[in-house]
Amino acid sequence: MELPVTDPARSSPSTPSRSAVAPQGAARLTPSLAAQLRHTARCVLAVEQGRSLSDVMPQVNAELRPGVQALTFHVLRHLGTARALVGKLVQRKPEPAVMALLSSAVALLLDGPSAVAADGMPVTQPVGPHYEPHTVVNQAVDAARQDRSTQRQAAFVNACLRRFLRERKALLHSVAQLPVARWNHPVWWIERLQRDHPEHWAAILEANNQPGPMTLRVNRRKTTRARYQQALQAVGVASTPVGSDGLVLDVPQPVERLPGFAQGHVSVQDAAAQMAAMLLLNGRAWAPTDRVLDACAAPGGKTAHLLERADLDLLALDVDERRCERVHDNLQRLGLQAEVRCADAARPAKWWDGRAFDAILLDAPCTASGIVRRHPDVRWLRRASDVDPLVAIQHTLLEALWPLLKPGGRLVYCTCSVFRAEGAHQVSAFLERHTDAVSRPSAGHLLPGLAAPLGEFNDNPPGEYDGFYYARIDKVQP
Repeated sequence: MELPVTDPARSSPSTPSRSAVAPQGAARLTPSLAAQLRHTARCVLAVEQGRSLSDVMPQVNAELRPGVQALTFHVLRHLGTARALVGKLVQRKPEPAVMALLSSAVALLLDGPSAVAADGMPVTQPVGPHYEPHTVVNQAVDAARQDRSTQRQAAFVNACLRRFLRERKALLHSVAQLPVARWNHPVWWIERLQRDHPEHWAAILEANNQPGPMTLRVNRRKTTRARYQQALQAVGVASTPVGSDGLVLDVPQPVERLPGFAQGHVSVQDAAAQMAAMLLLNGRAWAPTDRVLDACAAPGGKTAHLLERADLDLLALDVDERRCERVHDNLQRLGLQAEVRCADAARPAKWWDGRAFDAILLDAPCTASGIVRRHPDVRWLRRASDVDPLVAIQHTLLEALWPLLKPGGRLVYCTCSVFRAEGAHQVSAFLERHTDAVSRPSAGHLLPGLAAPLGEFNDNPPGEYDGFYYARIDKVQP
């Protein structure tokens, strides 16, 4: 499962101007921090009310959007700490719009070493925009005055933020024992990780609060990785190979600066997501007549990677018609062809023609708990009660698709989740139910914050990955 809003720290180096106001007489004014903070607070409030940034961010004015997105991502990575601190600054909880603005401003004031760690361990602060403290206070007050929902509380906002500057150290110490403030994740999420990954949970949470690197996938039908790395060097962009087709950029770049992007030479895709095609295709020769199903294909990154590596008779399904259009667009840019159909993979009677598949890729709907560093809103949108229904959907998809696989065929099951219920536990239960299913060496759980995969899929060199789970399951011959 891939989410469309991209981290500005990964896909674009643009961040808000450090100056509050553009120089007088400039031909094009830089949006003020006050204007960006006002819209950032609105985005944060929308997330707190259950709306995804994928829906909210496109509504922000295009001129403001890069700065607002950078600020919003930064705030969401600090939101647990910021909320707790605001709770100490007020006698009673303010109106939601005021709370969102205060939390956003406090998050910006947390730049630099944090004193939140109650255990004495250092806390790695998320990378983000930097402003002078008094600039943040003044611009937050201006933001309050500019918005009808907060303008009557501008003096209150000013008093709270100035008190935070005066009492910063004591206030940070006062929230240090709160897990949400320490880790910037909901308590249920922290507790689940502690159960699922008792040795690595802290590293996962720390990694989630950092932007992920920008990783490219080179289209081997258009160029080679070595040649493309040289093309990057020619425009001053350094990179490091990862996996079979990937390049991790030392510094994120806007896609417009990537050589040959419009011509389909390269795509943006995390190293963990690039493992899907390699795991599905490795170990046998493929022919154009081999039938492959990408069961939950949108936005098409894994579909495209399969076709870049092999000539296949590929059917890409997705239940969302608009997301199917994105699959079409991505394939067109890359010069690839597949049958793309809007259909529910869990209901084969509605779309399957009765011809069995040689291979199936099931990138199942999940909590997205493994890609939080790129989508920091996910942690605040998910609820503990979301996990079991998603596990049930994954179960249904596995049971619906398994009969469509030829004997001797292979199915790759993956989720962008670090929760074992959506990974190892799901696959173990499937193998127990199906005597004709056998597990093959796979990546297992990839965990952000760890230097290398923990599983058995050793063809991939060590590297930094988003959180994913991979299992390859073969159907034995009768």
